[in-house]
Amino acid sequence: MTTDQKKEIRQEVKRRRAEALPETLHENSLKIKKTFVELEVYKNTALLLAYVDAKREVETRLLMEQAWKDAKKVAAPRVDGDGIMHYYYIEGMDDLESGSFGIMEPKKSCPLCKEEEGLMLMPGVAFDEHCHRVGYGGGYYDRYLEKHPGLVHIALAFEFQVFPEVPFEAHDILPQMIVTETRMIRPEGK
Repeated sequence: MTTDQKKEIRQEVKRRRAEALPETLHENSLKIKKTFVELEVYKNTALLLAYVDAKREVETRLLMEQAWKDAKKVAAPRVDGDGIMHYYYIEGMDDLESGSFGIMEPKKSCPLCKEEEGLMLMPGVAFDEHCHRVGYGGGYYDRYLEKHPGLVHIALAFEFQVFPEVPFEAHDILPQMIVTETRMIRPEGK
């Protein structure tokens, strides 16, 4: 599959997101949250590394709020330079400001997260039945995970983001699981 195919998939998912009712996206986000917080890996982690949802993605804010209620630490990513992303601890939504690409990011005053173990929410535009992922094209998460292999990484997606097959490359880092509003998808043999 080609770059053109990734572009087509990104456009298709953007269209599907735009057509989805806000109430449906919220209801499905609540279902995803309910499944996610019941996972043993969530229950056993002390740290949730969570991107801040934007552009009608699964509402990760719900999971961040739950993690704070569950006395877990929460860290969110900030782009600190060309192709460079770091996570910073946040203690509430007030620790966020508009950053790169118009996405909410931790303020510069937030402390850097240096922990090597935790549970990361891995964003993506589209996924397939084998846990391959089409991201937004920046490669930030693949690079971060290469440097932090001790993190468990799980993707959240609405069912309309899951395709039978998406383009992928051998070096792509796959989510260890995808949680949708109706199921959990794991790579073959896991």
